[in-house]
Amino acid sequence: MSKPAILVQVRAALLALAALHAGPAGAQQLATAWPSNVGPLNPHLYAPNQMFAQASVYEPLVKYRADGTLEPWLATAWTVSPDGRTYDFTLRPGVTFSDGTPFDAPAVKANFDAILANRARHAWLDLVRRIDRTEVTGPLAFRLVLDAPHAPTLNELSLPRPFRFVSPAAMKAGGTTADGIAAPIGTGPWRLVETRLGVSDTFAANPAYWGEKPGFARLVVKVIPDPNTRAIALQTGEVDLIAGAAGLIPSEAFLRLRDQAPAFSAALSPPLATRVLALNSARAPTDDLAVRRAINRAVDKDTLVRTVLDGLEPRADFLFGRNVPDADAGLTPYGFDRAAADKLLDEAGWVRGRDGARAKDGRPLAVELAFVGTNAQQKAIAEVVQADLARVGIAVRLVGEEESAILARQKDGRFGLIFGETWGPPYDPASFLSAMRAPSHADYQAQKGLPDKPTIDATITAALAATDPQERRRLSGRVLAALHEAAVYLPISSAVAIEVHRPTVTGVRFGATLNEIPFAAMRPGPGR
Repeated sequence: MSKPAILVQVRAALLALAALHAGPAGAQQLATAWPSNVGPLNPHLYAPNQMFAQASVYEPLVKYRADGTLEPWLATAWTVSPDGRTYDFTLRPGVTFSDGTPFDAPAVKANFDAILANRARHAWLDLVRRIDRTEVTGPLAFRLVLDAPHAPTLNELSLPRPFRFVSPAAMKAGGTTADGIAAPIGTGPWRLVETRLGVSDTFAANPAYWGEKPGFARLVVKVIPDPNTRAIALQTGEVDLIAGAAGLIPSEAFLRLRDQAPAFSAALSPPLATRVLALNSARAPTDDLAVRRAINRAVDKDTLVRTVLDGLEPRADFLFGRNVPDADAGLTPYGFDRAAADKLLDEAGWVRGRDGARAKDGRPLAVELAFVGTNAQQKAIAEVVQADLARVGIAVRLVGEEESAILARQKDGRFGLIFGETWGPPYDPASFLSAMRAPSHADYQAQKGLPDKPTIDATITAALAATDPQERRRLSGRVLAALHEAAVYLPISSAVAIEVHRPTVTGVRFGATLNEIPFAAMRPGPGR
């Protein structure tokens, strides 16, 4: 092990001990649960790193707010050149990483250089493609120069990854991707101090944090893969809080606990994203437009939302909600109409057999629907979709696998239908549309077989470069209209976040995005 790496680990261990003894009175502990470990928490990489944990340890230059605006964070101010290509940031003074390393312009540049050294991995994000160079223009002055204007630059700098900052002392050979990092050391309110695989991850409050200190000395994230078991852990007091995307606990458990006030407090966020099934246009039989449109007509989403989701998530008809900027394209929903679905399939030559299943030229009308096997909500939705499609003669085979296997299917296209979500603010719509052009998500694979895929991608590129808001809205609308007509998505519902907590914790609220949980704002409650 290199000397810098040894120093990082020694420094991290000392700070971990300090954090455990420098917290609030009584060194109180907040316990929550998650389906998996949080991962190594490299801020510049993706799965298995969990985004809520990355956002707890690492911070951005600018922070996205729930009202859609951006506020200064590690940068206190910024200016943009008239041509939209140069961004000058003034960095916050007095900030250090949790290992004591100063946060300054050289540290910011080192992180950008590490990200750009792995540019191909981040190609889904258009800002990475657009960066021409970075410059240190003063001890606390950093310059970002693009090769062309890019309207969502500031929004993309606020994302949970990859534009967040790890201590340069934790970088291996000056980078963060080839060999990972020596330790997850950021400027944020929390530090990861222990990982027990399959058991828990423990975070300690960062005593050097520049902002408001966490109300708890420790945050323990217990690994509980099963949603029902997570609900039981909350009921029995094993954990204080469940927070995150709906589906962390079964919807009926959420409703039951919500009715047990004051023993439990529960809340739903406003809609933050869209739950969808992606339909593979490059793989039979969903390469047939009539099949994709029939699927959109055949699923009774109102009944699904009422029975499976217990009405917690409203029905979705489009890839993005109409409230998403630049996303109201004036489209007409497909709507549930089983007779119309049958007619589409009949006219396309898919003939019903005596058993009710359809076939064409000896080929059965059968698709695979892939979902995360430990996600009870996805499984229940998949079973309803399977039953609805069987009624119009489409056979569906359900494939439940671990999350990493489903992610691999999304990337390589081994699916007929597969679960996905839009990413919510601040990703939607610009960053989500940008990612459609890179073969790293299900969206690219779903669209790969479309004859106008090159035109769709070119229009996305033009929209991202448009400096006129009306032109950007027009171009985004063209993309959304093309995808809607091609029926490569089956929107299911508008995804929400949930939180349920015991009286042992107060100050619980939702983050501005689906992937951030503001643990640092929480405080011990009277029930502790």
